[in-house]
Amino acid sequence: MLSPRSAGTVEATLPVVGAAIGEISQVFYRRLFEAHPALLDDLFNRGNQATGSQQQALAGSIAAFAGALLAHPDQRPDAMLARIAHKHVSLGITEDQYPVVHTHLFAAIVEVLGDAVTAEVAAAWDEVYWLMANALIALERRLYAQAGLTAGDVWRTYRVVARYQETDDVVTFLVRPADGLPVPEGQPGQYVSVQVRLPDGANQIRQYSLSGHPDGALQFSVKRELGEPLGEVSHHLHENTGVGGALRIGAPSGDVVLGEDDDTPLLLASAGIGCTPMISMLGRLAGTGSTRRIIALHGDRDQTSHPFRSELGRLTAKLADAETHVWYERPLGDWPAERTGLVDLNGPGAVAVPAGTRAYLCGPLPFLRAVRTQLLDAGVRPADIHYEVFGPDLWLQRAG
Repeated sequence: MLSPRSAGTVEATLPVVGAAIGEISQVFYRRLFEAHPALLDDLFNRGNQATGSQQQALAGSIAAFAGALLAHPDQRPDAMLARIAHKHVSLGITEDQYPVVHTHLFAAIVEVLGDAVTAEVAAAWDEVYWLMANALIALERRLYAQAGLTAGDVWRTYRVVARYQETDDVVTFLVRPADGLPVPEGQPGQYVSVQVRLPDGANQIRQYSLSGHPDGALQFSVKRELGEPLGEVSHHLHENTGVGGALRIGAPSGDVVLGEDDDTPLLLASAGIGCTPMISMLGRLAGTGSTRRIIALHGDRDQTSHPFRSELGRLTAKLADAETHVWYERPLGDWPAERTGLVDLNGPGAVAVPAGTRAYLCGPLPFLRAVRTQLLDAGVRPADIHYEVFGPDLWLQRAG
């Protein structure tokens, strides 16, 4: 891992670099897009750039990686790296792009920190960068090989064969490859990248969780996001993509997948559109006749905003040992008081979590933090709590 000399320098400078890493990230992206303007339109999410969430995620991952090297010098933080590698493969990132990032990132470090970046400091952080980059390159090579893909060659044209309106702001698309070849196998919990050409000519990419596993097709669901440019792709899909339309879609990716079919109790917790990977998992469990103990939790605004509401009940009813608990913040009509508000395992009508439970979470960050804390309090091991967050992972450096 880190050489002893570099480890000492990184440890001494991590507080300074960590304090400035947010500014460094902003300068990095400015430099990168000035040198390669097409990247902003055709690779990076313009919405995340506008909100600053991509910059925060980059800053957090670098600082977290450096901190992990210091805290556990004989271990590599594979959980963090796997998440990034899957996202990179879903976007078609290739090995030759890492030197480009290095060039502009280190120029940003020098611009922000100035004379504090001595030759020794630069060498130490250069070592950190390439340890992280080379680890990601190796993981991505493996993922491309497992998917039978040439590195970077992830895009195929699909045709929309069905479209379903789940709620006022959620649409499900069923798509099949235009070339007639088999669809790539996706695992419950994974997502696909969808690339659309917008009116201004930009080819923007977003990731959407698989919400089912129909034979010979891919199924994903899209919630219409508000605001520009944050919701420009979801709005385009809702308004302009109907049956017969063509979409460029990448291979299924993602490291938060349903574990082996053993006797481990499962808890699937979601909020809002975070229900999509959970419905995918429940569908697979129901389809295989699983006898595992399964608890499904969901939180939403009200009954009309809850995607796959009837599907949730139908799938859990098919399982031998499953139960469902749903909370609505502003329920319509009669609804139990103990299930009104936010998801709460410890409040009125508390949910008993079996020993040895493996948990999967998906939803907004406040939901993830709250439910993870409740699960830890209930005795669930941190290693058994897996989460998916849509967009840049701003929790990566803290979730553990």
